[in-house]
Amino acid sequence: MNELTLRLEKGQVLGLVGESGSGKSVTALAVLRLLDAAARIKGAIRFDGADLLAFAPEAMRKLRGRDIAMIFQEPMTALNPVMCVGEQIAEAVRAHNPGLRRAEVRETVLQAMDSVAIPDSARRYRDYPHQFSGGQRQRIMIAMAIANRPRLLIADEPTTALDVTVQKQILDLLAYLRERFGLTMLFISHDLAVVSQVADRVAVMRHGLLLEEGPSDAVFCTPMHSYTRALMGAVPTMASDVSRPLAVVEKSQTLAGIPLRECSPGHWARVHV
Repeated sequence: MNELTLRLEKGQVLGLVGESGSGKSVTALAVLRLLDAAARIKGAIRFDGADLLAFAPEAMRKLRGRDIAMIFQEPMTALNPVMCVGEQIAEAVRAHNPGLRRAEVRETVLQAMDSVAIPDSARRYRDYPHQFSGGQRQRIMIAMAIANRPRLLIADEPTTALDVTVQKQILDLLAYLRERFGLTMLFISHDLAVVSQVADRVAVMRHGLLLEEGPSDAVFCTPMHSYTRALMGAVPTMASDVSRPLAVVEKSQTLAGIPLRECSPGHWARVHV
């Protein structure tokens, strides 16, 4: 990444968008310091005023899953196929609450499963990932992420590969959890339509570079960067002219030397004057 600065206020949802390979997931992993040891992060990652880059490994382990939690892209890959889902959520609870008795851990897990609307949670506690549908597996991942009531939730493509109906259910669930628990959320997606439904602010990335950032309405109604416009034009809608081809995202130009400029209050873009 290069010259990437993002800011999240308490209770806010920031949508991070861009094509595959733009650096969205790498950004999320950098926040949690889960990148490969060969990666180098410069600058600062501040959470509650503290720089996470200065944290010792043990301090970061205590923070992950407790204060900052992440929903990973593919639940069937992230979940252990030979371990029942209840015990997988319980592991996250025990890691940050070692003093809880077994019955208390189980009750916390069931509450988390109930929060994400897993039906008959007590019975399904002992079920394995393959016994759940794709949408239910995603709910299990969300239950694991919220079990310890984190203050920041990073959702990395949480609706990828889900059909439209299930996608809507997951988005409604995240909105409900945000309101109920006061979650602050970094919502990562390549789907601009999804981001427009959930985000208060939107940041557009390409090749690790922040190209545009601002209030959701401003970015989607008056996109300032040509890449943002191309992304929006490449998505078919009911209003699309079927006689004309969709927009094509052109090869990137050298943009690192162009500074971000405030085009309107709170709306920044890397554009020429």
